[in-house]
Amino acid sequence: MFADFGVLNYWTYVVGAIFIILVPGPNTLFVLKTGAAYGIRTGYMAALAVFIGDAVLMFLSYAGVATLIKTTPLLFNIVRYLGAMYLLYLGIKMLWAVIKQKGGEHTHTADQRSTIFKRALTLSLTNPKAILFYVSFFVQFIDVQSSTPGLAFLILGVTLEMVSFVYLSFLIVSGSVVSRFVGSRKKLVKLGNSLIGLVFVGFAARLASLQS
Repeated sequence: MFADFGVLNYWTYVVGAIFIILVPGPNTLFVLKTGAAYGIRTGYMAALAVFIGDAVLMFLSYAGVATLIKTTPLLFNIVRYLGAMYLLYLGIKMLWAVIKQKGGEHTHTADQRSTIFKRALTLSLTNPKAILFYVSFFVQFIDVQSSTPGLAFLILGVTLEMVSFVYLSFLIVSGSVVSRFVGSRKKLVKLGNSLIGLVFVGFAARLASLQS
């Protein structure tokens, strides 16, 4: 399928993409938390930011920015530490909200959705490893002899976004449904927010320790 457009082993790629999407990361956890805390509509606002961020990173990968980051340690480290600091900031903010007992008080204003959108977009864009990953993963399924490598890259990118959409939709809906059952159990909600906050702090430490 899509072999005429320079795509190799498309269905193998789809299976690989599914497993990659299923691996927990800061983006998916943020979307899950948003869907559970603010509802389906706001959850999709966060998911939209993730889609846009991933699309930008994929384009940068195709444009050759991945090579620049890989061969320029200073640039890689700048982006890496910015991402780590932002993850640490979000994690600490979640933990502080739990301590101040604000975990169950959420609004659904336009300003709140805008803030969530910006946070999710920043999470997606401050991940230099994602750019390098897209190149290393996509190149395995693109026929370098094809006359349309850009089209092949586009097909693979759109496929990954579709798989991501299905998975994030599941997280948003399930998170929203579950929150309705545990919404009145403040201790359980605080425990969930605390765990996610700690995970974000862990992601920050991991990103800061990565090497280019």
